[in-house]
Amino acid sequence: MAKHARIEGCLTAIVTPFRDGRVDFDTLAKLVDWQIDSGVDGIVAVGTTGESATLDVEEHVAVIAAAVKAARGRVPVVAGAGGNATSEAIALTKASEDAGADALLHVTPYYNRPNQEGLFRHFEAISKVSKLPIILYNVPSRTACDLLTDTVVRLAELDNVIGIKDATGNLVRGSELVAKVGDKITILSGDDGTSFPLYACGARGVISVVSNVAPKQMSDMWDAVKAGDWDRAKQRHFELRVLSQMLFNEPSPSPTKAALSLLGRCSTDVRLPLVPASSGLVEQLRNEMRSASLL
Repeated sequence: MAKHARIEGCLTAIVTPFRDGRVDFDTLAKLVDWQIDSGVDGIVAVGTTGESATLDVEEHVAVIAAAVKAARGRVPVVAGAGGNATSEAIALTKASEDAGADALLHVTPYYNRPNQEGLFRHFEAISKVSKLPIILYNVPSRTACDLLTDTVVRLAELDNVIGIKDATGNLVRGSELVAKVGDKITILSGDDGTSFPLYACGARGVISVVSNVAPKQMSDMWDAVKAGDWDRAKQRHFELRVLSQMLFNEPSPSPTKAALSLLGRCSTDVRLPLVPASSGLVEQLRNEMRSASLL
């Protein structure tokens, strides 16, 4: 894929629905349809919100294939293909390619805490085995590993590295990325709360959790930015502010599945060690969703 090609806008980090302990593929297809009909610009399958940590490899690849089938080419499907062993990440990369993914999301290796040279070589090795576009994913709060800007500058020179999901929650870091590599790769917010301010700095999209629940509103924020209507974009930002915080009041994606259950679109089922959202949070979500005219 040419370096100038972009994946941008509002991409939903879609949940993986379960029923009776198994992946609920029928519900997944309906969720993908609803998301696309509501205006999102892409689907991210089997990311953190898709409970990648508790899916086995067969399920992981099957969910990607199911999302690709449901999307029917209407928007790109980005496959979460990361791993903390480079060999595992390469295997998932190849499997994602075979499953029909349009692009890859590769998180920094977690738990083993490689240094910056190790991170560069990890992503470089992945880039050599696939022609698919790669979006880097930096989320230090989950991985205990931080992909520093100077390393991103090096990685941006690789032909198929086309973007980074910045989930540091740090607007200084986000604007630094835009300044240093925004002309080469797409900077995507990895936290719903930072999407609007990062748009103002020059970011070109968001990989969103809240769009699982409010796809029209989250998509409209980006559409407003593209149209230069910053007042409308800011309005959407504030309308979704409380909900986006609530979806992380308990371990994600339990609150998101609870909100989707209130909409009648998904069960609350998650896999251990996660547990469903507490009744107190469910009631808070119900009230906030009513307030935001989502219910």
